[in-house]
Amino acid sequence: MDYLSLAEVETIARRAHEGQVDKNGHPYSEHIAAVAHGVADRGGSVEQIAAGWLHDAIEDDALTRDWLASAALTDTTKSIVDALTKRPGEALEEYTARILATPGALLVKQADLAHNSDPARLATLDPATAERLAAKYRRTRALLGLDEG
Repeated sequence: MDYLSLAEVETIARRAHEGQVDKNGHPYSEHIAAVAHGVADRGGSVEQIAAGWLHDAIEDDALTRDWLASAALTDTTKSIVDALTKRPGEALEEYTARILATPGALLVKQADLAHNSDPARLATLDPATAERLAAKYRRTRALLGLDEG
């Protein structure tokens, strides 16, 4: 089977999130690019980098589970994206346990948390939101056994 190249995955991810903005009002593509590059910078595989581009696509309704199931991606990439897709009403403990149980997912989540926790990003939010998110990210890191930062 011919799999999508990283350039093709990037294009699909950017198009899927087109028009979406993050909590700071920035184009969402900035976040997914930062995560994909963060995965690469941490020595992630091509499969993990592809998952970095797609890590929020299903959760944010940018792409569907059916799309993911039929996409020309490796099973590893599909598994990582699925693991990183938080289910509605899912407890953080369940979510983090799935990440820990999925080979390759922890590195992608680490890159995601690093970008989400960037002090420069948090500083642009109102103080209550910034503190709420910082606490959530600290708790997620603790459940995943990751050091701060």
